[in-house]
Amino acid sequence: MTALADIKAAARKAAFARRKAAFDAQIPGAAGRLSEVLAGYRGVPSSGFLPIRTEIDPRPAMAEAAAYGPVGVPVIMGKDQPLRFSRWEPDAPLRDGPFGAQIPEHDDFFDPELLIVPLVAFDLQGNRLGYGGGFYDRTLEQLRARRATLAIGFAFDAQEAADLPLEPTDQPLDMIVTESRVLSF
Repeated sequence: MTALADIKAAARKAAFARRKAAFDAQIPGAAGRLSEVLAGYRGVPSSGFLPIRTEIDPRPAMAEAAAYGPVGVPVIMGKDQPLRFSRWEPDAPLRDGPFGAQIPEHDDFFDPELLIVPLVAFDLQGNRLGYGGGFYDRTLEQLRARRATLAIGFAFDAQEAADLPLEPTDQPLDMIVTESRVLSF
């Protein structure tokens, strides 16, 4: 492992512990705050995520947004490939996808213009630390090369970190929504 890989692994371990504590405490309000933000983008093709492990749950806000336009969830196509997004409906059947994430039973791919992005940690400059696969970085780079694409990190306040280990390929977030605040960059 490289020194940066070791630093990122340590940062992830600490962030996972903070996220678990926040998940266990379940302070309400985050999904409502995310809904308020998304209300300004009604009808814009969007993507959320179906939470795994201790991730914050965006599904209530995604369900609201789905009443106005397409909402998808990420589908991992393979190692080192960008994500694709399959249309999601609140009560539609799901199947198991890679890494324990649920995905729609039937693929209906489209390109979102707004992405609600899961993360392990974030900083106050709009940077995020993900799981290490680079899926969202590759995907955002590809989507942004084609057109304006808004990336909104969704996390618990406890996932904030002062000093994230970053690489040149890391794609910044445009906004972060937590249970107590909305940060814009």
